[in-house]
Amino acid sequence: MSTTNNGQPEARELKKGSLAAFKGLMPFLKPYRNRFLIAGIALIVAAGSTLAIPYAFKQMIDLGFGANAGVRSATHVNQVFLALFAVATVLALATAARFYSVSWLGERVTADIRNAVYSHVVQQSPEFFETTKTGEVLSRLTTDTTLIQSVVGTSISMALRNVLLFLGGLVMLFVTSPKLTGIIIGLLVLTVLPIVIFGRRVRKLSRDSQDRVADASAMAGEILNAMPTVQAFTHEKLEAQRFGGSVEGAFSTAMRRIQARAFLTMLAIVLVFGTIVFVLWLGAHAVLEGSMTGGDLGQFILYASIVAGAIGALSEVMGEAQRAAGATERLLELLAVRSDIQDPAQPQALPPRAANGAALSLADVSFSYPSRPDTLALDHVTLDVKPGETIAVVGPSGAGKTTLFQMLLRFYDPQSGAIRLDGTDIRLLDLHTLRGAVGIVPQDTVIFSADAMENIRYGRADATDQEVIQAARLAAAHEFIERLPNGYKSFLGERGVRLSGGQRQRIAIARALLKNPPLLLLDEATSALDAESERLVQGALEAAMVGRTTIIIAHRLATVQRADRIIVMEDGRIVETGNHQSLVALGGIYANLAALQFHNVHVTH
Repeated sequence: MSTTNNGQPEARELKKGSLAAFKGLMPFLKPYRNRFLIAGIALIVAAGSTLAIPYAFKQMIDLGFGANAGVRSATHVNQVFLALFAVATVLALATAARFYSVSWLGERVTADIRNAVYSHVVQQSPEFFETTKTGEVLSRLTTDTTLIQSVVGTSISMALRNVLLFLGGLVMLFVTSPKLTGIIIGLLVLTVLPIVIFGRRVRKLSRDSQDRVADASAMAGEILNAMPTVQAFTHEKLEAQRFGGSVEGAFSTAMRRIQARAFLTMLAIVLVFGTIVFVLWLGAHAVLEGSMTGGDLGQFILYASIVAGAIGALSEVMGEAQRAAGATERLLELLAVRSDIQDPAQPQALPPRAANGAALSLADVSFSYPSRPDTLALDHVTLDVKPGETIAVVGPSGAGKTTLFQMLLRFYDPQSGAIRLDGTDIRLLDLHTLRGAVGIVPQDTVIFSADAMENIRYGRADATDQEVIQAARLAAAHEFIERLPNGYKSFLGERGVRLSGGQRQRIAIARALLKNPPLLLLDEATSALDAESERLVQGALEAAMVGRTTIIIAHRLATVQRADRIIVMEDGRIVETGNHQSLVALGGIYANLAALQFHNVHVTH
């Protein structure tokens, strides 16, 4: 499935109608065919039992209360009531079986869809998350899947049940009185057209309503993740007002949908029941004239009620189906998005790991972000890194340093040029193989809602507790973790709110060291550390660099002076290369940066 420039899927055929939208659910329904069969049998038995009840009433009226009623008819009445109770018992058992089966299906299919959507989303490239709000994805995972649960677990069953009741009731109406039934069908056909036309408007409003709810969720998620900033700038009331406006917009859209559905329901009931009342009026006159029995009219009334009730229920179900169709489209859109970053059809293997790390080369690499296609983030970059070499990358903000790291992890592919790891183009490697060979300590450390042990173990899921502790020691994190209330079992809070910036950084370093990759990427790895922690971590990192290739991004030049080579970037290009002394002597960008930083350090002291 292709996507548009803004990352959204192109319009698809399924948007033409709600039934087409539900076709996309078939892969999730097929594994449970047996359950559907059980539910279908129970459904048919329940519908048949319901349709048998009016006939029993006809027998009761004609045999028990008709002109020929007598002593002998009491036996028939008793038999009819016993049969009626037996039918009711069968109806109860079949209804319970149908309810259990379809409810199980609704829960199971919804869980499968949630798993499929989440598994699909987490495999998308960063380009997807540039254009899609997290809150919108969460809304689709929760609200939209709940609507689908309602359809699979209730609405489909109700729709089939009422279709059976409608068709069966219609047949019995013909059997009872073909003339009256012909009149009622002709009038019902005239009532269906306005209901169908107005139903389309309900469907559009249903989709708009879901979109507004997703917008509100996205806004709430964004603000809640930035509460320290919001409160620091005293924007609490402003953000509350913004969210309130978004909620009110969603409410207004929902009210339009509710009003449209209410009018649709009213229209359906008035038209359908008006038709039935008119026909029953004709039937009453037929009884008075002697062309129908009282039992026939009673039976006709009950079957007409069943048919009318089925039509009313179907209009209600259609309203739910219209709403769920919009939710289904949104989920299928999410599942249809395909990342531009895909595993090759026949991935190559990396050569055995060398003792001193991985070789890396960039050959004339150029790249522009999808959101900024006219600006080159990397402009014809060529770089060769030997195994075991430590490269420092410096330059002003926006020079392309972080982009370089994203390319090495293959979060994006270059528009031209090639990147090779140990001589193999990284586009020919399985993504797990490539990323398994690369360790990264990002500038913005991610701490998960788990304990310290599990946060470090994220670097290698099969690591033992002792290996985790050893990695923490190397990252100078062991001491502060031990001082936590429960040591390594201490919960670190959402996004690590219980830790300082330096402590979060050391957890991230321990995670990367535990992974033990041949290529290590350090993005401002010591930027959040105090002087003492920086000294400890710098020593740990220097020890960790032994036996692996390391690339360091740093604004603080004091941390890169001991690198084998320093690469200076500006506007996506490599403009200077050398060691600290040679670059200072060159008198270029690096020399200016060094003069500014070391002058400031000198003044401070």
